[in-house]
Amino acid sequence: MTKSSAVLFILIFSLIFKLEELRAALVLVVLLIAGGLFMFTYKSTQFNAEGFALVLGASFIGGIRWTLTQMLLQKAELGLQNPIDTMFHLQPLMFLGLFPLFAVFEGLHLSTSEKIFRFQDTGLLLRVLGSLFLGGILAFGLGFSEFLLVSRTSSLTLSIAGIFKEVCTLLLAAHLLGDQISLLNWLGFALCLSGISLHIALKALHSRGDSGPKPVKGLGSSPDLELLLRTSQPEEEDNEEEEGRFVAQGQQ
Repeated sequence: MTKSSAVLFILIFSLIFKLEELRAALVLVVLLIAGGLFMFTYKSTQFNAEGFALVLGASFIGGIRWTLTQMLLQKAELGLQNPIDTMFHLQPLMFLGLFPLFAVFEGLHLSTSEKIFRFQDTGLLLRVLGSLFLGGILAFGLGFSEFLLVSRTSSLTLSIAGIFKEVCTLLLAAHLLGDQISLLNWLGFALCLSGISLHIALKALHSRGDSGPKPVKGLGSSPDLELLLRTSQPEEEDNEEEEGRFVAQGQQ
């Protein structure tokens, strides 16, 4: 339930860094999704202040992370529009940040495991290495798709897509594992889907508006008029050349 606040933090930081414009429809989308996800995951549970602080802090940092990622990907001066370039520069830093945690919490267990370093069965080792390799490929594909989506749309769209994934996971858990879903949970599910559908509709309308004709504001501020003037210049030069030929023929 606390994790549902992640989309709120992304919206707040997108407004702070001026990546999104403050619109009533956008605020409504975020409130519908966050409130719906909160209701959809609501259940009686034991409250833990430490866990609440950790999850809330993770949502806060996640909002900063994806907002800054959008700034890196969509800033032409940096030349990181290609997701492969972004991953080439960011993944080593992410590895250096995670490796100390891995060494502290999992290093000893991994070094003494009979499945890798102290293996006795070669077939088991190959299966473990194959699983790790497959996981690496899937992680690479996930990172590539995330960076590609942020570069083409926004970090807010990525967060909403992730929430749709969480909703599907919860529905599968209810169907396959027998988790009970109350009426309040179903109302939250409906609100969440309403917010996601509204966001998709707004994105479609916005992209259609961008592709339409734009009004001419002035000579210096209209790319269409500049293009028209550029194309008309060669035509004027051709007309002058033809007139010169006619004059020369008349004098002869």
